[in-house]
Amino acid sequence: MSDPTSLAAWLTRLSDEQLAALLELRPDLAVPPPADSTVLATRAGLRASVSRAADELNAFELLVLEALILAHATESPADASDLKELLGKPVPAARITEALKSLRKRALVWGPDEEIPGVRVVPAVLEVLPRAGQIGRPSTALLTVDVAATLAELDPARLGLLTALAKGAPFGRTRDAAPGTPADRPVQQLLAAGLLLPVDDNTVELPSQVSAVLRGGTPMGEVAHTDPRPKPRKLQQSDIDSTAAGAALELLRHSAALIEALGVAPAAVLRSGGLGVREARKLAKQTDLDEARVSLVAELLAAAGLIASDEAADPSWTPTTAADSWAAAEPAVRWAGLASAWLELPRLPGLIGKRDERDKPLVALSEELRRPLAPRDRRRVLSVLAGLPHATALNAEQLNTVLAWRRPRWGGRLRPELISWTLAEATALALLGRGALSSPGRALLAGEDAAAAMAAVLPPAVDHFLVQADLTVVAPGPLDAELEHEIALVADVESAGAATVYRVSPDTVRRALDAGRSAAELHALFALRSRTPVPQTLSYLIDDVARRHGRLRAGTAASFLRCDDETLLAEVLASPVSSRLSLRGLAPTVAVSSAPLAEVLNGLRAAGFAPAAEDRSGAVLDLRSRGARIEMRGRPRRRVPTPTAPSDEQRAAVVRGVRAGDRAAAMNPTTRVVTDGSRATGMATMAVLQQAARAGRSVWIGYVDAQGVASQRVVEPVSIGAGVLEGFDSAAAGIRRFSLHRITSVALAEE
Repeated sequence: MSDPTSLAAWLTRLSDEQLAALLELRPDLAVPPPADSTVLATRAGLRASVSRAADELNAFELLVLEALILAHATESPADASDLKELLGKPVPAARITEALKSLRKRALVWGPDEEIPGVRVVPAVLEVLPRAGQIGRPSTALLTVDVAATLAELDPARLGLLTALAKGAPFGRTRDAAPGTPADRPVQQLLAAGLLLPVDDNTVELPSQVSAVLRGGTPMGEVAHTDPRPKPRKLQQSDIDSTAAGAALELLRHSAALIEALGVAPAAVLRSGGLGVREARKLAKQTDLDEARVSLVAELLAAAGLIASDEAADPSWTPTTAADSWAAAEPAVRWAGLASAWLELPRLPGLIGKRDERDKPLVALSEELRRPLAPRDRRRVLSVLAGLPHATALNAEQLNTVLAWRRPRWGGRLRPELISWTLAEATALALLGRGALSSPGRALLAGEDAAAAMAAVLPPAVDHFLVQADLTVVAPGPLDAELEHEIALVADVESAGAATVYRVSPDTVRRALDAGRSAAELHALFALRSRTPVPQTLSYLIDDVARRHGRLRAGTAASFLRCDDETLLAEVLASPVSSRLSLRGLAPTVAVSSAPLAEVLNGLRAAGFAPAAEDRSGAVLDLRSRGARIEMRGRPRRRVPTPTAPSDEQRAAVVRGVRAGDRAAAMNPTTRVVTDGSRATGMATMAVLQQAARAGRSVWIGYVDAQGVASQRVVEPVSIGAGVLEGFDSAAAGIRRFSLHRITSVALAEE
């Protein structure tokens, strides 16, 4: 078999399995489906497609590709000896063969078979890797010079400069390269001798002749041909999971606090979008969190559809109706929703606080944080940890070393920051614990039931607490939903963690009484649920607040006050607040007001009284605000504008289409009917199709689909009528219908 003369010809010789593997590695080649191998080869040689493919190569594969460029494999085939000479003797031949196979599978290089000899490089690689092999330009001043002898005569200072450049990229930054620098400076002397080449006033380049001598047997510099394997830290999985569980509970508490704060006072949306710095500070103060935490949690809540900006004239960030159902779910389910939203989030929260090109700070929820490739980048970092043995961890520096080899084109100068941001956010979301993947985090990355995995590591809900003499209540673990609701009414969270500390105060007791709880119910709550004796100070506090609470009763008249204690009501009517609320006594124990009930309650409480609201039956009403809510308009689609790998069925269909197109192109019939839209050519087309249907023969047709894409097809006609050709299309591996007016040409296929 003769050697292929082009990439298209080489593609036609690949098996269906090899073509399918190519489409899996380079999914952009399958969209839209190529008509034949020529179209596929053209698409595979485009700069953008080659650049995407190169992004997935490891450092050694890139180096082999660069070596092929230096061996001029874009113009003529390169063989093993060329690569071995450039890469150096320390590189095993087996590693070169393995790298070439990887490049061949991606159609970045092509050759007659799977062996090394005769491989060529796709020309677009020259544009993607313009400075191949870290080798500089040749110096014309050294063409007739014995470079080795010249270098041997250099003093240690000048030789040290050249040696430093030879260890990596051929470029170096220095102020001594500028014109007018004293000639006795080492850099100027090297430039004058041609041992360095000027690039600009601050950059010099090491000539290829000098690097060849200094690098000796490795002309392309030090070649790392194996994956670096930094030593991970060994941990206990139980410690990792317990740390992650604590982080998950903390995240849920902070999320609930932010939803509550936004429900009470929705945060204004900036004119340019996002959550302003002032609003973030206000929320941080209300929730007792730092601004960075508020920003991250806000991003998570928005991604999960729990908060959104409304469509009012002055839009604001407000909880959605989904927040209520989320709050009622089990803790593990709530966590899984937030963690999944983060993993798919096409944004970079790590940029919050950075400055844009106008020197303005980037804020949470703004469009400037949108990065469509962020989900891929997160998975790329976490996949390194997922590939380690369980209960082992790498730090950010070690991860950077691994990723710099596995994906050297990824991230650029931002790579260390992307890694640090991912680790910090994954830790905050409990995917990591002590730097290692937690069991729930591993399940989430693997697409398994993350909620069940988190439920297994969360401490079991407790139905009791410990009351202490200083009026604090310690929950030794997460409280069950009912108890958590009750204790939140009568106490405020003072500190959270593995154990949550609440504090009871007169204000919190009054809040519980306002919500309809009686003093007897509060006494029963502490007596039944506390594993420690209830201190007398707490009992006295409840009784004292309850004794004053509700003696004054407010209703709607617009509003009314009633009080069995005539002296207390007289005190109210005599106070300054009476005139502000337009209170008027109707009887020794009754007064009315034209102000709304909520305003009367707030005014009296501000004046030092303790009124309680009541309904028609006299029962206490809970008038606390439930918080603002807006309808959820549907979760935004997190569509990443990069081609996703087609399924096995889709790849098989594309391969069938390419093969059918190749067969049709190979036929190239000399006698065919070309339609021009006239009645005569239309009738001639019909005659050929009917003849083929009667004889059971295939036809070659030129066809333009509804999207205007032209293709050549081989079809076995079954029926022709009503303006439609129905026949077996080998590309689709089934019966298809073709509009007759879209057929541009037709001919009988050769038997």
